[in-house]
Amino acid sequence: MEIQALVVSLLSPMVLAFVLGIVATAMKSDLKFPEELYTSLTIYLLVAIGLKGGYKLSITPFSEFIYPALAALVLGIIIPIWSYQILLRLGKFDIANSAAIAAHYGSVSAVTFGEALAFHDNLKVALLEQNPQMSEEALKLTGGVYEGFMPGLLTIMEFPAIIIAILTARIAAGKSSQSNGEASLGKVMQELIASKSNLLMLGFLLVGFIAGKRGWEQVAPFFDLPFRGILALFLLEAGLVTGRRLGDLKKVGGFLVGFGIVMPILHAVLGIYLGKLAGLSLGGATILGVLSASASYIAAPAACRVALPQASPTYYLTASLAITFPFNIIIGLPLYHYFAKLLYGI
Repeated sequence: MEIQALVVSLLSPMVLAFVLGIVATAMKSDLKFPEELYTSLTIYLLVAIGLKGGYKLSITPFSEFIYPALAALVLGIIIPIWSYQILLRLGKFDIANSAAIAAHYGSVSAVTFGEALAFHDNLKVALLEQNPQMSEEALKLTGGVYEGFMPGLLTIMEFPAIIIAILTARIAAGKSSQSNGEASLGKVMQELIASKSNLLMLGFLLVGFIAGKRGWEQVAPFFDLPFRGILALFLLEAGLVTGRRLGDLKKVGGFLVGFGIVMPILHAVLGIYLGKLAGLSLGGATILGVLSASASYIAAPAACRVALPQASPTYYLTASLAITFPFNIIIGLPLYHYFAKLLYGI
């Protein structure tokens, strides 16, 4: 792993804030965020990501977006299917828990995505500090820049995995509709689309696309420059939540702990490889790898509570939030950047 990328990641205010949150929980600090503040930070991040992504998508030729979009869709289909089989056959989880965990790992984390964007922006700054004359093309070759339409890929990957995992569970259980307190797929879709995270992301992606460059320039002072500061606050809260979940590690067993670390690495490599085939830059492919490696802890839990009530939140929340999320934030980002450089021959 490159020392520079590792330093950029570990010494960023966002990652340090996340670690501080974990430490605060370990020290039994009384630090906690009011629910209203947490909600406000979440809304800000989702709106900022959606708006900028929509604007960038509006100035991107369709021919440049279609292949990465197809790659994202393929990942959103493949990852939950093989994750389900591994959890069911090797992990010996039951159908409901296998499907619920697979839904989380097939879906994506908007916060991990936001940190991936910040990581690449910080990397660009570090590269320019070393060589102020570095061209845009040179930055692209080293991963300092990435395609602006990446939030569009995030939204593409959000839904399929959750629906596929739920369908897989129902087919395996020999039923196509709800029973035992399960909701219909129509209700699940309504829950997904109407949920705060998806509504804001999809809605403001569309707003940014329609408003275009002129519209983005009007709101950029509020949604662009402060983004990393708001992300640092959110990750402080995420660290507090993760710290509280660490105690559940002993309840979930060694297999799930290993799954929560090994599978993201495999998914990242697959995402980077498909990103390269789709024509993404090194930075773009790395971010697609991060999306593939991430696990949802906002959209997927809400859907699983409705569609798979038999599944245990201890399993899927601990795996996604206490294992995979901190691994990706602290170690995964520079590691996936390193893998991307190897695949791109740099």
